[in-house]
Amino acid sequence: MSQKVEKPSLSGHRLKTRKRDEKEKYDPSSFRDAIIQGLTDTGNDLDQVAKFLDLQGGKLDFRRYADVLFDILFAGGQLAPGGSIVEDPTDTEKLYRTEVCVFKTDDSKLKDFYEVFNKLLRRYKYLERSFEDALKKILYFMKGFNDDEKRKLAIITGIFLANSFCSAKVLSSLFEEHLVKDGISLDFAVMMFKTWLAEKDMNSITTAFKKAQLENKLLELFPSNKRDQDTFVAHFKKVGLDPIADFQEAQRNFQDKVELKKHLSEMIKDDEPPKEMVAYVTEHMQKHNLKEQEVTILVWSTIMASVEWNKKDELVAEQAIKHLKTYCPLLAAVAKSGKAELSLLVKIQEYCYDNMNFMKSFQKIVFMLYKTEVLREEVILKWYKDGHSAKGKSVFLEQMKKFVEWLENASEESEEDED
Repeated sequence: MSQKVEKPSLSGHRLKTRKRDEKEKYDPSSFRDAIIQGLTDTGNDLDQVAKFLDLQGGKLDFRRYADVLFDILFAGGQLAPGGSIVEDPTDTEKLYRTEVCVFKTDDSKLKDFYEVFNKLLRRYKYLERSFEDALKKILYFMKGFNDDEKRKLAIITGIFLANSFCSAKVLSSLFEEHLVKDGISLDFAVMMFKTWLAEKDMNSITTAFKKAQLENKLLELFPSNKRDQDTFVAHFKKVGLDPIADFQEAQRNFQDKVELKKHLSEMIKDDEPPKEMVAYVTEHMQKHNLKEQEVTILVWSTIMASVEWNKKDELVAEQAIKHLKTYCPLLAAVAKSGKAELSLLVKIQEYCYDNMNFMKSFQKIVFMLYKTEVLREEVILKWYKDGHSAKGKSVFLEQMKKFVEWLENASEESEEDED
């Protein structure tokens, strides 16, 4: 009978914990002390500051303490909620703040301090997201900073944005009510835009704001009781920022046209009488000071977009004539000048070219608009001579040849009768 042999015991054996599984204690104070001391030791030599940060990235945990790092680089110390520096009043010997930071740098050297950030983020790419979050937070805390600190923050933010160092989304904090109502956001924006335009042109601002989807929020920089178009334009022109005022007017113009197109589309869908459409469109034009040529093209596009067109060339012309006849009073009401009529004619040409089943319909549409007094004779002749678009030029000029000859002959006969 065999006996069961006992397995050897592992008593006294110690299990080793992997180093990566050991969770280090979160200690932002020690990190802060090391960074502040190191920056202070550079003696405000920004080349040495960049070298110090480059070396410390391999020793200190920049990823874990990124918010503390950027607090120090901007404000000189670790920030508490509200923007004050974290300090221990019982320990008066410890260094809680350094002079080597954006807030203590001369205006003339802020571009150099931007290079400190630039070198840091190029070396440690993982800090990019943390940088944007930190800047957004610091902007949110602006009420806790003095006027000089806010001004320097605005200047370096303008430099960041002009050099595409971060997204304009960081500016979302500017629209917070506690900053807007005291005029902090507006003062910041003025200084930031001046810096930005000194570095780059207006296209840079336009592109950045549209990418961040902030192009329609600029009016919100003003307190609610002053939030209107005229106040905005007057203020930015007064401080010498005409391009920003023009940009806002263009955005407002765009929004007004979007509103007009939307409401007109609904009126067409509901088969409202053309008279009511004329009243609405003309009133909207006058109220928002919209240009006649722009509205004429908008009305044409809206009318044509309201129908599902036949795919057959021979049928679409008849369908288009029938549809457009209903809205001729509206087109005539908005296209009152020769420029607006010529813009409409060019738009019709381009529409027929871009929608191939309309290629053979161009002359018929123009003739109908002439008969209903939307387009005048001299405008059609101007278009034929030198006012046409390059799109389908030869095809459409050939289509219009006989009609134009008829107009010219009729004009000559009319002149002879008058003589």
